[in-house]
Amino acid sequence: METNRINALLAQNKQGILSVYFTAGYPRLDDTMPILRELQQQGVNMAEIGIPFSDPMADGPVIQQSSTAALRNGMSLKALFEQLKEVRTEITMLLILMGYLNPVMQYGFENFCRSCAETGIDGMIIPDLPFKDYLEHYKATADAYNLKIIMLITPETSEERIRLIDEHTDGFIYMVSSAATTGAQQTFGEAQQAYFRRIDGMQLRNPRLIGFGISNKATLEAAYANASGAIIGSKFVSLLGTSASPREAVSALLEALQK
Repeated sequence: METNRINALLAQNKQGILSVYFTAGYPRLDDTMPILRELQQQGVNMAEIGIPFSDPMADGPVIQQSSTAALRNGMSLKALFEQLKEVRTEITMLLILMGYLNPVMQYGFENFCRSCAETGIDGMIIPDLPFKDYLEHYKATADAYNLKIIMLITPETSEERIRLIDEHTDGFIYMVSSAATTGAQQTFGEAQQAYFRRIDGMQLRNPRLIGFGISNKATLEAAYANASGAIIGSKFVSLLGTSASPREAVSALLEALQK
């Protein structure tokens, strides 16, 4: 089986990886490809394509609102895979689908993995998938399709659980910066910095990307200093909602990260 693109990128780049999240179908139903083109064009390493869901419990108001709008626009997993059918003819950056278990289960997990493999998706993040269920019911199927299921850890995750996740997953670990929902922050406090140092000291096998709360130069640099990269969501989604085009939104995001 060929090397998964996630492993290839993270083996090559030990730090400074930028991953950007957006909700599929927002602001307009057919914005998926234009947004991906712009992210790639402007040097982003990885895109997390959000599957809209009616009850996104880990998400703050910005992403919740985008999810509601995307569903109203008619976005569904079926529509998303249709949009992504030819994505690999022009997009080379890493692509990860992020969504809750409910829409994935309605689609059928094996069908979902097959559609991911056919369109060239590299992995998935399912925030409400319990680790035990992942090991017992999902890992083997995802592995068969060469897809990485990325697990999240938070400041509350026990060392034992983190070690288990590190042992049984592959790709990277999504390190949630705080126990709160998603949303932009100005700085990371001492408690968050201590958490970053503690995880760093564990010498994990998998690289880590830090997400939740990254929106400016200070938070981006803190993520880069303590992990292989950063994941940005709410800041970009809000810019998509207020910008005239995806190009403008991506430019505004990269500009905000310099300040």
